[in-house]
This record gives sequence, C-alpha cells and structure tokens, in this order.
Amino acid sequence: MSKNSIIHMIDPMANVSPFDINMAVDAGYDVVIPYANVELWQVNGLLQDANFSREPEGVKKTAVFIGGRDISLAKKMMEAAKQAMVPPFEISVLADPSGAFTTAAALVACVEKELKDKHGMEMKDTRGIIFGGTGPVGIATGVIASLAGADITLVDHQSVDNAQSVADEYNASCGSTMSGTIAASDADKAFLLRNTDIVFCTAKAGVEILNDNVLVETTSLKVAGDVMLFRHWESVALV
Repeated sequence: MSKNSIIHMIDPMANVSPFDINMAVDAGYDVVIPYANVELWQVNGLLQDANFSREPEGVKKTAVFIGGRDISLAKKMMEAAKQAMVPPFEISVLADPSGAFTTAAALVACVEKELKDKHGMEMKDTRGIIFGGTGPVGIATGVIASLAGADITLVDHQSVDNAQSVADEYNASCGSTMSGTIAASDADKAFLLRNTDIVFCTAKAGVEILNDNVLVETTSLKVAGDVMLFRHWESVALV
C-alpha cells in the first residue's frame, strides 16, 4: 500500500504561518501537521518520532518544515534536526523562517542575472546595500550576496549599532563579511547610493524605500531589486 506524503511544520511562534501552510498544501502533501510554540530542546524528540515511525518507503515521503521569524533560531533548529537523524532513517528537512531563505535566493539570483546581462558584471565585482537589511529577508539576502563576493552593507532605518550588531552576528555564524549602517532620511539614502552598484529593497510590503528624488542622484547604480508582496503572490521588480 502506497504511503501518504506527510509534512510536519515546526514553528516556535504561537501560530504556524498561514502562508507556509498554504505553500505546503499547494506543494501537494497529502497530510500537513502544524506544531506551534515549539522550543529548541523539543526538536530532537519530534524528529526522531517522525523518523522511526515509518519504514524506508514512508521515510522518503516524510518531511519537516522549520518556520518562525527568527533566522538564528531556525538555524539552530535545523542543526538539532540533523543531529536527530539515524541512517537510514533520514527525512527531508527544510528551514525557511519568514520565507526569508527562498525569497532572498530568488532576489539575489534575479539581480545577479540582470547585472550580468545588462552590464557584463559578476556579483563579486559589486558594492551593494540592503535597505530593510536587519529583517529576516534582508539578512538572508545580505549573507547570500556577500558569500557570492559582493561588498554588502546592511541598512537599518533607526540604529547603526543595531545594523552593525546584526552584520557581526551573521558574519560570525555564516562566514559573510557584511557591514552595517543607518539611513534615516532620503538624504542618507542618496549619500549611500553614490558609490553603490546594486541595491536590494527588503522592507515590509507597502513601504516605499527609494523615490525618484533619491534615485535621480545616483550615477553608479546598475541594478535595484525590490521584493513586493501582493496578496498571495510574490515578485521581484528590477529597474
């Protein structure tokens, strides 16, 4: 008898994101089980229960999704999940807090393509800034772009100390080389754009990052990528 496909959705927050649940259902899983308020110490037990309750055929159709909003915690949960594996009982595990990893990967890939197609440049040849850089998507975007060789600065709209602290934390854990700064006004943004090749805008939906008055002052900008959420779909706009 063929086994049903099952995905166990682990989330440290009070509710598993409806976005993540919709994605799991649309991906075609037969059974979607959400787990809320999961603490780090509980991951090992949950994973081993999911592993050892099915024979190899069932293990191949069993997955765990790690959500939440905290990238650092999601990384720790991912490591805990790996430690719970005992070959051949190894189920598929995906971490994507706030959709940050998948969104960031798509954003960087699109910017990289435009950079190469329109300007003949590689990511490693660029200086980039990330507005909304201390949020989950901004952090993930910064790490990916930095590891690809870009000189990346995370921008916070309130605190340079917070921006640098976030950059330092993820440089240490991911091997990136980001720095942090602040842009509290259009004048600050225009100043940062003067020597920038690529820009990533990763703020919340509905927040305008760069207006015409800011963009008109840049002379070195090659590609700007903006992540926009409209209802149930996501797109990347390039200018």
